[in-house]
Amino acid sequence: MGSGAGAHLVVQIPAYNEAETIGAVIQEIPREIPGVSRVTVLVVDDGSTDGTAAAARAAGADFIVRHRRNRGLAAAFQTGVDTALRLGADLIVNLDADGQYDPADIPALIRPILEGTADLVVGDRQVVRLAHFPWPKRWLSVLGSAVVRWASGLEVPDAPSGFRAYSREAALRLIVLTDFSYTVEHLIQAGKRHMAVAHVPVRARPTPRPSRLHQGIWDFIRRQAATLVRVYAAYEPLKTFFYLSLPFWLIGLVLFLRLAWFFVAEGFALYGHLQSLIVAVMATILAFLIFLFGLLADRIGDNRRLLEEILRRIRDLETPAEPPQ
Repeated sequence: MGSGAGAHLVVQIPAYNEAETIGAVIQEIPREIPGVSRVTVLVVDDGSTDGTAAAARAAGADFIVRHRRNRGLAAAFQTGVDTALRLGADLIVNLDADGQYDPADIPALIRPILEGTADLVVGDRQVVRLAHFPWPKRWLSVLGSAVVRWASGLEVPDAPSGFRAYSREAALRLIVLTDFSYTVEHLIQAGKRHMAVAHVPVRARPTPRPSRLHQGIWDFIRRQAATLVRVYAAYEPLKTFFYLSLPFWLIGLVLFLRLAWFFVAEGFALYGHLQSLIVAVMATILAFLIFLFGLLADRIGDNRRLLEEILRRIRDLETPAEPPQ
């Protein structure tokens, strides 16, 4: 984006039954930021029943879009991104409605994009230092972030953080396909598409209620792990199926080496060992079939990449050159 002069920033806030907190969050959002000519606050009311939309409007939200029923964070986030692009956003910041993140950190969050050094910036909550996080949550977050770094190839210390800034290009290219959360999925997509991803330290404040995204830490881990495996397999099918076939290759190899040793030891004749021979042959055939599925999935991946590029161009054409007033 170069210097970022005249950039239009849209701060999107997905919200579900957040009438008590969303007003304070909106009022804390800075309206004057260096390098930004216009700040628009967009609220995505995900089927709330407690007057969230009215509270957001009273607090000064510029635009409100509403789902007729609760569709979950991933759907609300994608609705926000699509709407922000139609509003002509050059930058998009995602902010939680529960007040966990400090809107005063928005200028620091978008700075790498304004300077042209990043496409996506993740707010690092520095989870290990958060006293209001239980220690299992802190260390499991660190472990999960390490797994995401391995899967994505990106050095992001706080992968689950939802406080993020997207350039227009990143918003056009990244899309949510899962129905749980966008955080892990977008990092893997960005890593596989060789996007420039940065992270900056941000403050994380205690929230007055438990998360509505999941039903406890183990439910969160289970659902994030399923998302990670699914997205990684979509972008690295050959590696995924090779890893799945590897145990069967090893079983077949060990058994064939064992049979070869008996063949030599018994005077170049093989008596018995029929069970080992059958298992070795079946394991090798199964490994070959799994690997073959990986080759086919890899070829299908070429079509997916082509469709993603077509989708990116369609989304670009659907967004106006000038934001509506």
